[in-house]
Amino acid sequence: MMRVLFVCLGNICRSPLAEGVFRAEAEQAGFLDGLTVDSAGTGNWHAGEAPDARAIAVAAEHGIDISGQRARQIKRGDFHAFDLILGMDHRNVQALTRMAAFDNKATIDLFLGHATGETRDVADPYFGDEADFQAAYRDIKAGSAALAAALAGKASRDSG
Repeated sequence: MMRVLFVCLGNICRSPLAEGVFRAEAEQAGFLDGLTVDSAGTGNWHAGEAPDARAIAVAAEHGIDISGQRARQIKRGDFHAFDLILGMDHRNVQALTRMAAFDNKATIDLFLGHATGETRDVADPYFGDEADFQAAYRDIKAGSAALAAALAGKASRDSG
């Protein structure tokens, strides 16, 4: 059983995209069973809201429906409920590290760094246009494919 949480600032752009895209990649890799995938934000500005319409649109273009997701703020219990908490940018990782300073079971890391070895952020498309959401999707797709392949390989090694 692996539990993965994706985190961005408000949980309406990057992290819901990552949740949806990673879930699709894990399903394609054949290890969705036994996997928990969720997303959250470091802030609570959008709690209860659906993802940004532009994020929903870019996901839908690629056959992924994220419209049923609802934004939430990360909570202390998440640091025990998840094995892997991945921030979409360095600022998110710093905030997560501060929140979990004394009571943490999860591995906290930068999404692209953990997934692909690239130590760069998934740029926040919120104040951008459709091209910015497409760029975020491409980064998230590449990271999700790499992460799914790595976790599927680990799952098969652990079971065999």
